[in-house]
Amino acid sequence: MSHHRVYGTSAHTASDLVELVTACLGMAFAERESDYRGVYHVADGGGVRIEIQPNKIPWDCGEEELYDLEHPAAQVLVLTTTRGPDLTLQACLDSIEELMLLSHESV
Repeated sequence: MSHHRVYGTSAHTASDLVELVTACLGMAFAERESDYRGVYHVADGGGVRIEIQPNKIPWDCGEEELYDLEHPAAQVLVLTTTRGPDLTLQACLDSIEELMLLSHESV
């Protein structure tokens, strides 16, 4: 069973969160860019995938669209996928001030 969590914040930039999560978990992030998601950061390892990205995705026409429509106030999102409950990851993300759990799904 996979566990998917979405966290959000307006207090930190994506770069800030990369540094905070790296310091807490020791995972290395790679920067990626896509037309659909803009510039985002990914860390993979040990059954854990973490993606940090802006919620507003810029389009070529100059418009922006929200990645997570249900949480427009969140400027930056942290998306996690784990094979099962990961208490270490949850404790790390819960310890970051003004980073809030927005949704959780187990499939």
